[in-house]
Amino acid sequence: MALASAARLAHSPSLQLSARFHGEALSSSSKSTLFMGAPLTFSGSAFPGKQFHSRKQLVVFSKKFSGLQEAMRIKRERELKSVKKVTRRPPLRRGKVSPRLLVPDHIPKPPYAGSNLLPEISSEYQSHDSEGIVRMRAACELAARVLDNAGKLVRPSVTTNEIDKAVHQMIIDAGAYPSPLGYGGFPKSVCTSVNECMCHGIPDSRQLQDGDIINIDVTVYLNGYHGDTSKTFLCGDVSDAMKHLVKVTEECLERGIAVCKDGASFKKIGKRISEHAEKYGYGVVERFVGHGVGSIFHSEPLIYHHRNDQPGHMVEGQTFTIEPILTLGSIDCITWPDNWTTVTADGSPAAQFEHSILITKTGAEILTTY
Repeated sequence: MALASAARLAHSPSLQLSARFHGEALSSSSKSTLFMGAPLTFSGSAFPGKQFHSRKQLVVFSKKFSGLQEAMRIKRERELKSVKKVTRRPPLRRGKVSPRLLVPDHIPKPPYAGSNLLPEISSEYQSHDSEGIVRMRAACELAARVLDNAGKLVRPSVTTNEIDKAVHQMIIDAGAYPSPLGYGGFPKSVCTSVNECMCHGIPDSRQLQDGDIINIDVTVYLNGYHGDTSKTFLCGDVSDAMKHLVKVTEECLERGIAVCKDGASFKKIGKRISEHAEKYGYGVVERFVGHGVGSIFHSEPLIYHHRNDQPGHMVEGQTFTIEPILTLGSIDCITWPDNWTTVTADGSPAAQFEHSILITKTGAEILTTY
């Protein structure tokens, strides 16, 4: 859950990371003018120091330009279609937020429950002994099960408030506490982030619409340990552009996890994620980060998903989240007056995926599976 960065930003202005646009070095139109327009003509002086010795060489050269011209035309058409589909969607609007749900007294609660103060990010790197790992696996497995069941509820006309109620009930039925509830005053048991909402969406009375995408972010507190995971789901008939954004975001998470192992540098995660996202011109959000997770909800290390030079190396036994957010447009964001809901500044869609992982000698174990 990307709440880690919200807490950090609240307490440390030095971590106000600058936002920028990705994949916009040149517009499609400026690139295409290099090859579009007037027909290609050649003279003897057009290639100083070199001569075309046969008509065959000229034909091969022309074919290369022609192929590039066609590829760029197709790319430009796809981009225009994608933008057209995305901009048709109405902007997200706040619905009615119902009162927070109750948690039975017998269920153990995390230390921050009952306080509206935003907790500090712990400087403690969370590593676990064998008993701690067993408890982490149990919490993460429960979170994964709840998330999977919540995803089955996603369909047009369902409200995010209904999803919150279902998630809340599943968690307390398992004897666990919904970690987001009461964290820094957060009023609900799950985060539901629709379309342009990057993260921290508060469940409300808004009905899901055909063609929406929604990230459901589940964290449970079980036997003293937090398990944290999220996934972006498709609602009904989703546009190809948004489907592809969701697909690539999940791939970015997988690639980030793939570089993790004992001794690996944390900055490799952001490098690998950025490399994959940039292939498709997607923006990688810098403001929200992954974090250590365990008996404490949010701790060091902070996991940056963009290219960075942050120091530090992974150690066997550590647990933390990786949770990249990708956008179809700007990575700049606006936070609503509720102090939680954060949307893209230009209204472009955003997608996110998250796992809690355990560092091993040879790689990383994904804990939020079952």
